[in-house]
Amino acid sequence: MGWREWIALPDLGVERIKAKLDTGARTSALHAYRVKPFRRGGRRFVRFYVHPVQHRRLPELLCEAPIVDERVVTSSNGRREQRYVIETPLRMGEQVWMIQVTLTNRDEMGFRMLLGRQALRKRLLVDSGTSFKLSHGRRRKQKRPTGEEE
Repeated sequence: MGWREWIALPDLGVERIKAKLDTGARTSALHAYRVKPFRRGGRRFVRFYVHPVQHRRLPELLCEAPIVDERVVTSSNGRREQRYVIETPLRMGEQVWMIQVTLTNRDEMGFRMLLGRQALRKRLLVDSGTSFKLSHGRRRKQKRPTGEEE
């Protein structure tokens, strides 16, 4: 895979989100805000909102998932934070597998989704020199060299 890919989190209603495949991060993280735990049928759940499109406030998706754990995670800036952990299917291309994801506000980060080593282990090799090897992002118009005719 490339160092960034388009993925889906179908159980959360996230059809498409750009993810950074980060072998330096142990745990995967999803941009989430207004995160509120609640109980349903004796089980612990979390309700949260997601902005799947970077630098955009819309669409805004309401998500719910069972809580599988709470962990203290040290972010790339060295800050320690207590986070809820959920488990959800991840779809990348034709492949689907379960991953654990921590919920945190990633508004200031370059990507709304980070796939860490645990999600990648024994499944994918990351080619750090390429992007979107499995999935295709928006194609940009290529600039023509000066003086080239159409």
